[in-house]
Formats: sequence, structure tokens, C-alpha cells
Amino acid sequence: MTDFLLVRHGETVWHAENRYAGRSDVPLTDRGRAQARTLAHWATTADLTAIWTSPLSRARLTAAPAADACGLTPHVDERLYELDFGQGEGLTRDEMRQRFPRGVADFLADPADHHLPGGEHPRNAAERAAACLTDIARDQPHGRILVVAHSTLIRVLLCHLLGIPLAAYRRTFPHLDNGALTEIRLNGNHTALLRLNAPTQEKTPA
Repeated sequence: MTDFLLVRHGETVWHAENRYAGRSDVPLTDRGRAQARTLAHWATTADLTAIWTSPLSRARLTAAPAADACGLTPHVDERLYELDFGQGEGLTRDEMRQRFPRGVADFLADPADHHLPGGEHPRNAAERAAACLTDIARDQPHGRILVVAHSTLIRVLLCHLLGIPLAAYRRTFPHLDNGALTEIRLNGNHTALLRLNAPTQEKTPA
């Protein structure tokens, strides 16, 4: 069995306006870089055997401090890219409603079969990410792997592996925090969810 620690990259400059960042290479904020350092501190105690990351800089820069702290070389895999949001790329929800109101309404009702116009089907994204994890698990059957990727990709991947309809990914997993951990265990064809959206830093008691 192989354990995967799935992490959404650190906060980006589009975060405050909640712009859809798919394949756009959006830089991290100062807070995002701090989240990467927090992840690195956690990683030194996590017994990681490998680190994999999306090619986008926001993911690579989030993974880099953890890789340095653990003495590991991060592996970059194109199958860990975020979904392509098509005509929604770089827009806020309100801007999308102005440009293609029917497409947004259909997306909110069923984000799988009615994904954003011109964008990638979530099923294709889930399958490519699952194939990546399967390959890693085959090479490291007892590994503990940090994977730094993206919010929507991780959510559709979880649905795919756990047998949840893809159309429900926004309802089932409404939000993943930047820098938070979601841990799964792959054992053959079986997947267990061990923790979801967990912080890498303990909160200070009030």
C-alpha cells in the first residue's frame, strides 16, 4: 500500500478575487510562500519517500522548500496539471455570468457533464491524475508520497478514486485550503481517505 499526501499549492495573487486559475501560471503571494515554508516544516517529520508536483510554478514553488528540507528531488508530471477552465480561465464567477450566463448556470448544476465552455472534462482530468498515482504506487508500493497539485484536480481525483459521482465534486468537497493536507491510501484497486483538508500547522490555543 502507498500513502499519498495531496496538497493544494499556496495562495496565489488571484486568490483574493477568486479568479479561476487553471493552466494560467499565476504567482504565489507572500502568504503562499509562507504556506510553502510551513509545509516544509511539516515535511521534515512526515517520513516522505518522494515528492511529485504539477508543472505550474505555483505548485513547484510550494513543493520546493519541502523537497529541500527533506533532501528529495521533486518529480514534475504533466498529469498533475490543474483542469483547463476554457472560457472561464482568469475570470471571476460574476464575470462569467456576464459573458456566458447559461454556461455558468449549467456548470453550477452539473460541473462534470456541463463543465465550463471550452474547458477540460473533469473525467479526463481525474483519469490522468489517477494514472499518475497508480504509476507512482507501482514503483513505490510502500511509499509515502507528497503530491502538490491543485484544488479542482484533487477534488475530482478523490471522487474518481472513492467512487463518488464526478457531478458531485463541488458539493462533496466544497473547498480545499491552500497548503492543507488530504491523505489517501492506495492498496491495489482500493482507496481509503485517511484525512481531508487538514492543516500542516497546529493552531495555537485561544
